Amino acid sequence: MNAWKVKNVPLITLAALLSGCSLVPQYERPTSPVPSQFANAATKTEQDSTAQKSSTTTLDWQGVLRDQRLQHVVAMALNNNRDLRVALLNIEKARAQYRIEDSALYPSVTAGLTHTASKANGSITRSDALKVGISSWEVDLFGRLDSLSQEAMETYLATQETQRSTRMTLVSEVAVDWLNVWAYQQQLALAQQTYQSQLNTLRLTQEMHRLGAASGVDLASVQSSVFSARGDVALYQTNLEQARNALELVVGTAVPEALLPSDDDIDQAIALAPLTDNLSSDVLLQRPDVLYAEHSLKAANANIGAARAAFFPTISLTATAGRSSEQLSDLFSAGHGTWSFIPSISIPIFNAGELRASLDVAKIEEKVEVAQYEQAIQTAFSEVANAFAVRRRIDERLDAKEGEVAANRKTYQLTDALYRNGADSYLNTLTAQRSYYSTQQELITLKLAELGNRVTLYQVLGGGADAKAESVTQTP
Repeated sequence: MNAWKVKNVPLITLAALLSGCSLVPQYERPTSPVPSQFANAATKTEQDSTAQKSSTTTLDWQGVLRDQRLQHVVAMALNNNRDLRVALLNIEKARAQYRIEDSALYPSVTAGLTHTASKANGSITRSDALKVGISSWEVDLFGRLDSLSQEAMETYLATQETQRSTRMTLVSEVAVDWLNVWAYQQQLALAQQTYQSQLNTLRLTQEMHRLGAASGVDLASVQSSVFSARGDVALYQTNLEQARNALELVVGTAVPEALLPSDDDIDQAIALAPLTDNLSSDVLLQRPDVLYAEHSLKAANANIGAARAAFFPTISLTATAGRSSEQLSDLFSAGHGTWSFIPSISIPIFNAGELRASLDVAKIEEKVEVAQYEQAIQTAFSEVANAFAVRRRIDERLDAKEGEVAANRKTYQLTDALYRNGADSYLNTLTAQRSYYSTQQELITLKLAELGNRVTLYQVLGGGADAKAESVTQTP
């Protein structure tokens, strides 16, 4: 019988047939610890959304971030952000680690050519040998190597989700920082407008004071408001510079002036992601952070299989075949065939409880991953619910604030007219002006919150995780 055959079945094939026994527990996704639906009510804006035909998680990011300038800034970030670069490199590292673990399932074939020379009793003996063989291949009878390979694969997949989560967060951060620049632009413009108005009032009050039509108290009050407005201008100039710095930091490079926002159609810059009444919480299962937690759970589950397999014997095979001769030139013509077959078995007998402890650790780690998976879902549900809570009342708040601005504008105009005609003191005008100015600033902040809520809804529902810079081709 040929030494490489057993009942006409090749040795490697036989080992492969014996392999495949798995001690990995059957994976079952934990029950979701949150309600099955979100208690949201679709608003008119949501119902009119042009993106209604697409789900949030698959909706292209340019369908939400519609402003062409913003699209180019996001594309710049996708190409230059350092956090995203690190995430991509970690994927390459995890992929390489998986290949290492997976390669252990297959035999390592080596080849070697040796020449031996020795001298005894005045004669020199030479020999040459060529060998091809398998070096210490572990037959995976109980699935230990396969379990480790599964664990490495799930770790690799989890790392991919980290990259997707980084991409999703990056798109959202760029949009929010870009909107912050817009908000500080508006607040600075309002502060400059107010400052100029106060300068005009100061010149009028100085003339009225010279003519005896305005008191020294009125003049001092106007001067105080001028200094206050000037301070606000400096403050918002600083805030705007810091907002631009924050945007360029997350983008990873300088952002050209032409790509910064303006007041033109800012309401159309960000679309509202498609939403429906009683949205199912199953959408959370596609969020990158939740998928990361699930892959980590599967990796821990596979590790239990590896820990269980460690209790069973380990069988290794070493086998070679080749030829030898006294002359290299005769190696393939007059040489002799050689072979060796060395199976070995290692049986755990005594290890002071190490294997049992390793299995206990693996089971505990799996329970930890279950808890972290449930926590990931709960966190995701809370983020979406909070975003819905803001969305349900944001339009009402905007309407109320716009009404307040209109009322304060009218009050300021009336009191200012009375003051300019000498019918009232400047104190009432100053109070009305400050209220009008304050509510205008609050309206800008509230508009920013509404636009930011659109971005947040898209992000927390899993949108933007697969954003690609290549899709932006036109120059704004």
